[in-house]
Amino acid sequence: MTETAVPASKPKIGGFVQELDLSRDRENPPETQYVIAALENHKREGLELAVRARWIAMSIFAVFVALVHPQFEVIYHIGIMALLCLNGWFMQRVGRVGRSRMELLLIFVDLLLMTVGMVGPNPLSVDAMPLAMQYRLENFIYFFVILSVATMAYSWRTVIAIGVWTLVMWMTALALLWWFTTPTPGLTEAAADAFGASSDLFKFLNPNDFMVQLRVQEVIVFLIVAITLGVSVRRTSRLLLDNAGLERERANLSRYFSPNVVAQLSQNDEPLKQVRIENVAILFIDIVGFTRMAAGRDPHEVIALLREFHGRMEREVFRHNGTLDKYLGDGLMATFGTPTAGERDASNALDCARAMQQSLNNWNRDRRRLGEAEIKVGIGIHYGETLLGDIGANRLEYAVIGTAVNVAARLEEMTRELQAAIVMSDDLRLQALREEADGDLTKGFECHPDQAVRGLDDPMKVWAKH
Repeated sequence: MTETAVPASKPKIGGFVQELDLSRDRENPPETQYVIAALENHKREGLELAVRARWIAMSIFAVFVALVHPQFEVIYHIGIMALLCLNGWFMQRVGRVGRSRMELLLIFVDLLLMTVGMVGPNPLSVDAMPLAMQYRLENFIYFFVILSVATMAYSWRTVIAIGVWTLVMWMTALALLWWFTTPTPGLTEAAADAFGASSDLFKFLNPNDFMVQLRVQEVIVFLIVAITLGVSVRRTSRLLLDNAGLERERANLSRYFSPNVVAQLSQNDEPLKQVRIENVAILFIDIVGFTRMAAGRDPHEVIALLREFHGRMEREVFRHNGTLDKYLGDGLMATFGTPTAGERDASNALDCARAMQQSLNNWNRDRRRLGEAEIKVGIGIHYGETLLGDIGANRLEYAVIGTAVNVAARLEEMTRELQAAIVMSDDLRLQALREEADGDLTKGFECHPDQAVRGLDDPMKVWAKH
């Protein structure tokens, strides 16, 4: 069972860009493209969360700064925070899923604003402290907020790039300030007199000292954290891909097998392609006179009719732990006991046939009220030895092959001859009795011995239900 790949698209998303670099065309085969699209849908939610988190964080910081430093000069730092929120809004407006140079530029602007706001001179300050003291305020920790928010929206490469860019900007700002800034006269001398020029306390408290070693330590730790988070983002993305792939496989299985069988297969390491011989119950159902019914009708009406019919019959197959083997135009083939044998496969097939007939009766009651023609079907069920396994070369299909399949198909055809809705073989009846010895399995059925079945040398005993 194979599934046609759905290529991943690059839709617009309310703006914010996600640079999801999974190297689609180079690292991922075509059949996984739609899985990547599912991951992108997950990431888009992260993009929206990242923007909201930015606005909430900046609002909290603005209130905090105003409370801790209730001076007019605080407006400058609040303005920087407002610019960061505005930059986030721009990201929303111009962003798209996929790689984007504009997105990278806006991230660069984020980091630049942060750096200038933290270490640049405050033009509103009337009692400016030495610029070296700006580094003593430990504002660098706010970069970690930007980094943490990035993990919700960006690829692992971008997260690591943020770490590298921050290192470069912070060190560049430090070098420029150290080179061009004139030390404030008298402060270094006063600190030396107070603590001793050779003491560690003087080195730590000298107002004109940028303490380069600590600045380097800050950015190195930040880069290590960025790399660690980047690796974590990459692993999470791969985990999401794997989980999406597993869900895709379960969805594909659910198209053919009942839910309990899907659960069993998803936990089973044995591949379906192992060829083996098993006793299986087979059911064929077909609409009687469908060609005549469809003649002259609108093709869309015919397709709608078939979809509703298949949907009703499919539900009964799955409800009775059967496997949908294939659709056959105006009918279908189902098996009971595949991919693994059960304790009541024949009983399930018989119960399913009865349930199909009841479902059809209910549907026909509704159709009569609408003035539409009734649907009549023929159902053939048989139990016997089959060959199970994958067939095909490039496109594999799980197949059930053998005389038992042909017999079930012939029994379905025999419903026309016997004017019956269900025809079951005596082999299925005997197996169902072995499974449920106390059941009245032939209720409503009429025995027809010595029935010739096309393709078989010996006649068969069959049971028909009208």
